[in-house]
Amino acid sequence: MSYAWIGAPTPFNGTNDALGGDSSTENLNQWFQPGDQAYIIVASAMVLLMIPGLGFLYSGLARRKSALSMIWACMASSSVVTFQWYFWGYSLAFSNYSTNGFIGDLRKFGLQNTLGAPSPGSPLIPELLYAFYQMQFCAVTAAIVMGSVAERGRLIPAMVFIFCWATIVYCPLAWWAWGANGWGFSWGVMDYAGGGPVEIGSGLTALAYSWVLGRRQEKMMLNFRPHNVSLITLGTILLWFGWLGFNGGSSFGANLRAVMACWNSNLTAMFAAITWTILDWRLARKWSMVGWCSGTISGLVAATPASGYLTPWASVILGICTGIIANFATKIKYWIKIDDAMDVFAEHGVAGIVGLLFNAVFAADYITGLDGVNTGALPGGWIQHNWKFMYIQIAYIVACSAYTFVVSALIAYIINWIPGLKLRASEEAELLGMDDDQLGEFAYDYVEVRRDYLAWTPAKSDPEDKPHQIPQGDRYGIPSHSQMLEGKEPSESSSDGQRPMPVAAGDRHAVAYEKSEREKAAEGLHEGPPQPPSSQGKEQ
Repeated sequence: MSYAWIGAPTPFNGTNDALGGDSSTENLNQWFQPGDQAYIIVASAMVLLMIPGLGFLYSGLARRKSALSMIWACMASSSVVTFQWYFWGYSLAFSNYSTNGFIGDLRKFGLQNTLGAPSPGSPLIPELLYAFYQMQFCAVTAAIVMGSVAERGRLIPAMVFIFCWATIVYCPLAWWAWGANGWGFSWGVMDYAGGGPVEIGSGLTALAYSWVLGRRQEKMMLNFRPHNVSLITLGTILLWFGWLGFNGGSSFGANLRAVMACWNSNLTAMFAAITWTILDWRLARKWSMVGWCSGTISGLVAATPASGYLTPWASVILGICTGIIANFATKIKYWIKIDDAMDVFAEHGVAGIVGLLFNAVFAADYITGLDGVNTGALPGGWIQHNWKFMYIQIAYIVACSAYTFVVSALIAYIINWIPGLKLRASEEAELLGMDDDQLGEFAYDYVEVRRDYLAWTPAKSDPEDKPHQIPQGDRYGIPSHSQMLEGKEPSESSSDGQRPMPVAAGDRHAVAYEKSEREKAAEGLHEGPPQPPSSQGKEQ
C-alpha cells in the first residue's frame, strides 16, 4: 500500500469511525502498513525495558540497605499505571470526543471505542496500538518519579500517589501536548516525544514529592556514595536502548523521521555525556562513570522533545548545552533545600526544558516532513525566520511546570494526611533501611550479613574456642555507624568510654537476640555475651 500523495496516507473510509469497522466482516488492517505496526509494537517493548532500567539506576544510586525497594517502586508503579491507563487514563488523555482544551472525557473508558480506527496521534497506526504505546510513556514517567522516594518514602502511599497523579497531572499534560483539542496542540507547540508530559511532568513532580517528604536524616548523609556503580551503568544502558524506541517510535511509523530521531538522540546523549564527564573531572581530576551515566541520561531527556525536529548539527549543540546546564542544575536542590535524592529535577525537568527551547530556535520543517505525513505541517523555528515559536514554547513550559509542581504537591499533602497513608517512614525505619522495613527482602541478603559480621568475628584460634555473640553496635564495622544507631552524632561517645548497646534500631533480628540475652542475664542464667578479645584490636 502506498500513500495517495506526499503528505497524506491512504484515506480511511471504514464503516465505523469509532472502531474502524466490523472486524468480523472487514479487514481492519487494510488502512495501515504492516511495517509501521510492527515497528511500533517493537518500540513499545523497547520502552517497557526502560522501567527496569530506571529501577537498576536508582538501586545503584541508593544505599545497599534500600537498593531493592527502588527496583520494587519502579516496577510496582508500572503495574498501577497499567490499570489506570486501561481504566480511564487513555480516555482522559486522548479521547478525541472532548472539546475542551484541558483534559479528555470518558467516552473511551475501559478502552471502549478503541480498536482499528486511525489513532489520534498519527494516521499511520491503529488506535489500539497507539493506546498501548502511550501507556508505556505514562508508566516510564511514573517510574522516573519514584526516584523521589529514595531511602525514606513508604511504598504503598507512593502507589496511591501515582494513581492520583497519573489521573490529575499526567493525563492533562498529555492532552495539552498531543490531544486533538488540547490547547498546546492547537497553539502549535513543538513537543515531539514528551518534553512536557514526560520530562517536566516527572522532574517537577519528583521535586514536589521530595519537598513534601522532607530531607533525609543529615547524619545518614555523611560520606554518602552510590553503592553499586555497575548497576547504575546497566540501568543507563537499558534506558538508552529503550529511549531509541521512545524517541524513534514517536514518528509512529518505520520512516526517515524515526531514523533521524534515533540519530539525534545518540548525538545529543553522547555529547552531553562527554561534557558532563569533563565538568566532573575538573573538580576531582578523575573520570567518573556516574558522571558519564548522568550526562547520557540528561542528553536523552533533552532529545525527547527535540529529536524529531532538529538537524544533526543542532543536536550536537543541544548535547553540549544540556551537559553544562543539567550538570550545574544538580546544585539547585542545595539552594532550595529540597532533597531530590536522584537528581530527577535536574536531569529530567531542566534537560526537558532545554530541549523544548531548542525547538523554538533550531526546528526545521524538512525534518518534520520526513515521516511522509507532516510535510508542510510545521514551519520551523528561528533558523527559518519563524519568531513566534519562542513565546509559544515558553508559555507551554511555564504552564506545564507550574501546574505539575502545584498539583503534585497538593496530591502528596492530601495523601499524607490520610490515616495509614503517611508518605514518610519512621526514623527507625530509615536507619534500618527501606528494604527491611518495607519489603522484608534484600538485594544482597547473604552478602549484607557477611559484610557486617566478618570484620568483627574473633579468630578461629581463640583459646577458649567459645562462640562469640557480637553486640549489634559492633556489627556495622564502622564506629560512626554504630553511634548513629544510638541516635548520636559520629563525634559523640559514651561517658565511660564504652560503646553502649543500641536498643531499638538496626537489624531487627539482632535487636530481638540482644533483648533475649539481656533478659537471660537479668535472670542470672549466664553472664552475658563475651566481649571480643583485645587481641583483635577492638574497643572493649
